Amino acid sequence: MVNYEVTVYTGNRGHASTVNNVHIKLVGADGESDLTWLKSLITWRGSVSTYTVSCPNSLGRLLLIELDKRQFVLFPDDAWFPDKVEIKSPENDVYTFPVHCWISSGEAHLSREGTALRIFDESHSLGHNARKKELTRRSADYEWDSYAPGVPHTIKADGPRTLPFEVQFSFTKNTEFQFTAVTGLFELHLKGLACNQENWKNLDDINAVFHNKDTPLSDYVQEHWMEDWLFAYQFLNGVNPTLIQRIKTLPENFPVTDEMVAIPDGSNLSNELKQGNVYLCDYKNLDGILAHSIQGRQQHLVTPLVLLHKRPDDKLMPIAIQLKQTPAKDNPIFLPTDSTYDWLTAKIFVRSAEFVEHELHAHLLRTHLLAEIFAVSLLRNLPMVHPLYKLLIPHTRYTMHINELARDKLIGPTGFFNNFAASGGEALTKILARSLSSITYRSLCIPDDIADRDLQDIPNFYYRDDGLKLWSIMFKFVQGVIQYYYKSDDEVQRDSELQTWIGDIFQYGFLSQPQSGIPQNFTTVPELTKFVTMVMYTSSCQHAAVNGGQYDYGGWMPNNPATMQRPPPTKKGTTSEATMLETLPPINVTVETMAILWLLSRKSSDFVPLGHYPEDHYTEATPRQLQKDFKAELDMLSIEINNRNEGLEIPYTYLNPEYIENSVSI
Repeated sequence: MVNYEVTVYTGNRGHASTVNNVHIKLVGADGESDLTWLKSLITWRGSVSTYTVSCPNSLGRLLLIELDKRQFVLFPDDAWFPDKVEIKSPENDVYTFPVHCWISSGEAHLSREGTALRIFDESHSLGHNARKKELTRRSADYEWDSYAPGVPHTIKADGPRTLPFEVQFSFTKNTEFQFTAVTGLFELHLKGLACNQENWKNLDDINAVFHNKDTPLSDYVQEHWMEDWLFAYQFLNGVNPTLIQRIKTLPENFPVTDEMVAIPDGSNLSNELKQGNVYLCDYKNLDGILAHSIQGRQQHLVTPLVLLHKRPDDKLMPIAIQLKQTPAKDNPIFLPTDSTYDWLTAKIFVRSAEFVEHELHAHLLRTHLLAEIFAVSLLRNLPMVHPLYKLLIPHTRYTMHINELARDKLIGPTGFFNNFAASGGEALTKILARSLSSITYRSLCIPDDIADRDLQDIPNFYYRDDGLKLWSIMFKFVQGVIQYYYKSDDEVQRDSELQTWIGDIFQYGFLSQPQSGIPQNFTTVPELTKFVTMVMYTSSCQHAAVNGGQYDYGGWMPNNPATMQRPPPTKKGTTSEATMLETLPPINVTVETMAILWLLSRKSSDFVPLGHYPEDHYTEATPRQLQKDFKAELDMLSIEINNRNEGLEIPYTYLNPEYIENSVSI
């Protein structure tokens, strides 16, 4: 007889333990053990238990294990979450089997030995069969579903609790999220206002409500929101830094003249355009979209063009706003020299368009929905033993669960957008479809995106500065891992699972639109490296950039209105404080928006920062060292960002690695 020392690690998470029977079978190249009851196994949360499995002869190189949990008579059935199993063989070889999933009674779970293997590395039929069986099961568990025409596909599910256990919120995450969602209005002391459909009487009333729950930055925004410099600053370092671009010529539909705008130091608009000091934000993506009705009243969306100028002191300032795309007499170009309320009303309409562009395009589509595409395709096409699965699975944590909640509570028929936003109803899916058709691969890769928008040298652009450094650090890490496993372009081309993965993303995520530039297959190691970096960056850094400041910049409603109740002015000199208050969202829409943004800005106690790997998927020394190096570089960047922020009036923290979550989970 020979003995195998089996050590079982139960996950350190809520409800990970079990009181049921656990059995194990060891499978090697030369045979397999009997199904052995681990009768002395203690499977409390975070426990480590060791057991001995005896066999008549050595099983040779261990390939996989089978875990089988069976319900004790008179005991409740409960799922068990083991992290891993380590086995020391009679030959003193140590094998690690990552598990990292929930195991229920009545089903045997196969786990592969932890060394990463591509499909053409499999040298034993048992490995091939296990690989095929795993992906067959996953294809059934993670089916594609069509959400709406022109919109990325989603996982097929009927709410978050119908998702596979392994992708649902933890008990801790779920409890905290549900509590915050239920008590949001109470926390903000707004419950008594949630049914009040009246308009605000004055800004002081909004201020009184807002100060029940604010942040240092939201306080600052409330104090300075009318000032032109903060209006412009938000295009660089607010919640949507993805729209602004440098221009050298004005769009034909934005007829601003030299005589209209005042440029410091005797210059004029034509000269400043030539010198590269003029920038544009164009909301043409919203053109032709009919706004939704709220509480029986038609709402209004505008499609502004905003012209900004970088002054000699490097401060960016707005110099002209046109609220609709087509020039006309009833579509005036508003200027800072106009009356106070003409100019302020124009800026508020821009901020309302920005709410739509940010929430639906920059946030929902470009991070949440794309991250779900990457996650579902990964789980359908790459087995746990695949090196790319091990690299990317940490960046899928909770994504499907949060997106299922969003489809119910935010963008569903009874969700926030349908009840409280001008971009709800039919407008929502039309905007998403139009946004998807405009997305390019280059726009998802921040070095290319910054170059294409010609923003390499605009000062005080901290989103760019931090984002490019993060991309560089992440690219170096991804490159090291991929080059460790793929020594040549031929190996990339031979990996059929990898090719199916990218094919799924192209088909179901980008709807086979070739103009997107998304690869349909991989032919080289550099191609694969860049795409994987983009997937990781989108699912962590980019989401942090467009999510973290939602309450900071949106908690003060006039800076971020979800809807506008009156159409934009068609003539100058027709605005006042009264018309502005009639245009802004009513009281109940304001407080519901505040509650949603408060919820979406909350950090969970089981937050996993970028570069942290609580679950060990890699067992080889090289990728594990690369992970450590990755974290060390991120730690250095955090120190650098913290030092810079000490000298800033508005610290930019959203791309500080210590605040970036590994995945889209909120």
